[in-house]
Amino acid sequence: MIESSFIHLERFGRKREKGLWLRGILNWENFLESNNIRGISSVYKAYYDKQIKDSFSALREKDAGFFSEYFPSEETWRLFKNFKNDAVYLDIETSMYYGDITVVGLYNGESVATLVKGYNLNRKNLIKALKGFKLVVTFNGSCFDIPVIEKKFGRGFPKIPHLDLRFACSKLGLRGGLKKIEKILEIEREKEVEGIVGADAVYLWEMYNSTRKKHYLKNLIAYNKADIVNLEPIAEFCYRRLKQKTFDSIKKR
Repeated sequence: MIESSFIHLERFGRKREKGLWLRGILNWENFLESNNIRGISSVYKAYYDKQIKDSFSALREKDAGFFSEYFPSEETWRLFKNFKNDAVYLDIETSMYYGDITVVGLYNGESVATLVKGYNLNRKNLIKALKGFKLVVTFNGSCFDIPVIEKKFGRGFPKIPHLDLRFACSKLGLRGGLKKIEKILEIEREKEVEGIVGADAVYLWEMYNSTRKKHYLKNLIAYNKADIVNLEPIAEFCYRRLKQKTFDSIKKR
């Protein structure tokens, strides 16, 4: 889907991009092979050719920062297929005090890394845990997780694209919280955390913090793990359906 995208070009929007698709220019290669494109002067054609060649280079080099800079945030879903093998699914838990992070969970598609307040959660370890990833995937992370992390630990995290599944789901008419969308998509959770919600996560931390009984922390970590592991099938679903929806709109013309 990246190579079919033109919205990162200067003065291009979805309407102009769709116009190219309707004229049979479906990818970067088609664009470069076309000598004359209606509505684009020869000067701008040469300029866009250079931008597209730069895009090809960035894709070959897996330069996620390039696409983070030029792709609109609402279209980050287009990057998922190419960068999913280097994606990290992230979710945080907080205490009743805003900005007090208790758990950061990171899932790379195979294993989970958990950073816990008072044990291993600090700026250095978080930056180390994020190193090497090309795409961060969250649910509502642009409104909550990322701002809270930046408030707590400051900026300076890897410059990589951020796919917020809350907004990707909304494009498909799937609205509501993560648990609601999981049910719609028939994505199950393990029984031990099936009934736990966000407010319970705060309670689990407060109980652990006051009693030091490890089963509270264990349940909190299990809950956080479910949150991040279940982001992967949702991301797969959103990418597949949004791509289909994008090109179906062309076929109907």
